[in-house]
Amino acid sequence: MRIAAALAGLVVAAVPAMAAETIPEPVALLQGLDKITARVSQFEAPVDKAVRFGDLSIVVRDCERNTPEERPENAAFLQIYELRRGEQQTRIFSGWMFSSIPALSALEHPIYDINVLECLPAAGSASTSPAAAPPPPPSASAPAANTPR
Repeated sequence: MRIAAALAGLVVAAVPAMAAETIPEPVALLQGLDKITARVSQFEAPVDKAVRFGDLSIVVRDCERNTPEERPENAAFLQIYELRRGEQQTRIFSGWMFSSIPALSALEHPIYDINVLECLPAAGSASTSPAAAPPPPPSASAPAANTPR
């Protein structure tokens, strides 16, 4: 009985606590690879709107990112359909994809790869990303780059 209790304690210790709060975002930044042409493309996919990549139709149903205090992670629930001329679309993937571990839940397709890169706020909304902030204006005391000294 002590061994079973000890093993149960180890299992509980090995499983991380429930994930922290996440921030739902309305747009997923995806990356697609066409394996035949070796073309890599990044494109935005708004939640609940179909976007095309080659013969695929991709619908993001949810996109969430961790809060800034947590380890960076983006997760999106995707439904991917293959479109074939003269046939009905066929769902080839439905599930969560994670930006930090793309191989955990990957699309298995002979021609295309799709990865989640990031969950983004709507265009024009305030962003917490420092890269989105405009650069500071040049200081008045610094000489201009093109003027001789």
